[in-house]
Amino acid sequence: MVEHVTWPSYSSIQESAVLVIIASVIFSAVLGVFDLAFRNMMDAIYKLF
Repeated sequence: MVEHVTWPSYSSIQESAVLVIIASVIFSAVLGVFDLAFRNMMDAIYKLF
């Protein structure tokens, strides 16, 4: 069964890993911006009361 498997090349694995890392950093940055905006919005609402 192993001889029928096509394994990806090392450079293909590296490209995929870099893509996943970049996507993770971008996603975490966007999530951080949303968190900061939501926190500031909630602080503004709480200051009204």
